Amino acid sequence: MTVTIYHNPECGTSRNTLAMIRQSGVEPIVIEYLKIPPSRERVVELVLAAGITLREAIRQKDTPYEALGLGDTSLSDDALLDAIAAHPVLLNRPFVETPSGTRLCRPSEVVLDILENPDIGHFIKEDGEVIIDAAGNRIV
Repeated sequence: MTVTIYHNPECGTSRNTLAMIRQSGVEPIVIEYLKIPPSRERVVELVLAAGITLREAIRQKDTPYEALGLGDTSLSDDALLDAIAAHPVLLNRPFVETPSGTRLCRPSEVVLDILENPDIGHFIKEDGEVIIDAAGNRIV
């Protein structure tokens, strides 16, 4: 099974998602998208496959979102794609692709819905939040 994660190693959500993928027994293809940004076409593919809008895929926190006026709802998708191309940090993370689907994994445990083996055993996020308890029960 091929799994690809568009990853930012500085992001806790992205690190937690990557850890869950690995704990499922898969070593994913890791694309550090700030170093190797996806093309406009690839961004569109990811967004469509995830079933979200381009606007939903844009990160506001700790980005130039406000400075660029991206809150203006009259901006076209082309304008949003231009902004993401110029500032890849605007693309929210992590996007994960598996044969079972593509998701923007926020929160990180969303990845469990598209892993071939979601029974990864006990898992605690970096911040101490229990996602799967010691008995293997997913905490919602």
